[in-house]
Amino acid sequence: MLAAPDLSKLRLDVTLPMMHRARQRFDGPVLEDIEGEVARQVRRFGDRITPGMRVAITAGSRGIANIPRLVKAVGDEVRELGGAPFVMPAMGSHGSATAAGQIEMLGELGVTEASVGMEIVSSMEVREIGQLDNGMPVYVGVTALEADGVILLNRIKPHTDFNGTIESGLAKICTIGLGKQHGAQTIHSYGVPGLAEFMPAAARLICERTNILFGVGVVENAYDQTAIVEAIPPSGVAGPDEERLQARAKELMASLPFDTLDVLVVDQMGKEISGAGLDTNVIGRMMVHGAGEYARPKIVTIAVLDLTEASHGNASGLGLADFTTQRVVEKVDFAAFYINAITAGISGVQRGQVPMILPNDRTAVSTAIRMCGKPDPTQVGVVHIKNTLQLGELEISASLLEEARAIPRLDVDPDPHPLAFAEDGRILDVWRQAVHA
Repeated sequence: MLAAPDLSKLRLDVTLPMMHRARQRFDGPVLEDIEGEVARQVRRFGDRITPGMRVAITAGSRGIANIPRLVKAVGDEVRELGGAPFVMPAMGSHGSATAAGQIEMLGELGVTEASVGMEIVSSMEVREIGQLDNGMPVYVGVTALEADGVILLNRIKPHTDFNGTIESGLAKICTIGLGKQHGAQTIHSYGVPGLAEFMPAAARLICERTNILFGVGVVENAYDQTAIVEAIPPSGVAGPDEERLQARAKELMASLPFDTLDVLVVDQMGKEISGAGLDTNVIGRMMVHGAGEYARPKIVTIAVLDLTEASHGNASGLGLADFTTQRVVEKVDFAAFYINAITAGISGVQRGQVPMILPNDRTAVSTAIRMCGKPDPTQVGVVHIKNTLQLGELEISASLLEEARAIPRLDVDPDPHPLAFAEDGRILDVWRQAVHA
């Protein structure tokens, strides 16, 4: 397997900048009564559920806040209305593109038959239900087609592969999720147009020709908390209702406080953090042929130090970084990594590459600083974050203090401290368990 080379002839260590703890304050709603609101939203379409109806509820592979509660609440209300609900994994090629692997992924997210009180029915078998005008076939899982009705449940958020009015949400779980590995690969094989244009069109076709009852869209605030739950009709999927929720999700999402940075240090990447491992909206790197890059932030070098256990070795998005560690590559399951990258088509080409591998965290960070284009390391603008999902708490280098004072949402501890590493070179976990408004 890959290994960091012997670079002992080089003097890789640099003088690390002094750092300051900082906290971002984001405004945004928090939904306190999740179960109550889910029940109210499902009841808006209660006349579509008849006694004895077998209803499939989609569950994806993303780390959605409160996902077990949301799935269970939808199922409980379906049961109250006389239906017989069950959970259907809807996650394209994730879980190594196997039925058992997808059940395992749901379990990692806390969605089990015991936790949600419903059977989980997993199959990778699909059926073609039609074609778009360009000839692209549209696939739907047989499990969904054999159910009496399907409720689409998913978080609505900015996509990591493209920008548009419909990105990651109900249309995506309807097509790439319900389409399983075959459907996901078909859409991704068309590159950026496949996601930006054909995915919404395919979702509308599925909603017209199959048994989709309605969708339940979930929007989160900048602190990874459930903010909005709204049920929309099938006509609203990949339509005006989803566009409205998509726009609201963009307004609420977290971001880094600086427009330009020399170095970004990320403690961990992972599939439950973002579908791209690192949220491209946060790091300002799309790295997809045919897709435009973000206007902000502009970051010279990025070092990623670890891969989450919940990723099960799938390091999808590792190529978004410039430097990584031996610890990361030893955790990579290249079969899972490549299955995901190849299924993603053109979106997986650059992101499926492996960055420079350094022996440990300190060397990776030092190398990122050394190679960012500023000869004086004490003047390098460095931001240190846990991951691209949790941005309420961060560390910033002393060189960024003056700029930070002009950012209203940023509170900075005036006392400096060194970037902390253990004797073995591993960065210390300095993060609190939760950061909320």
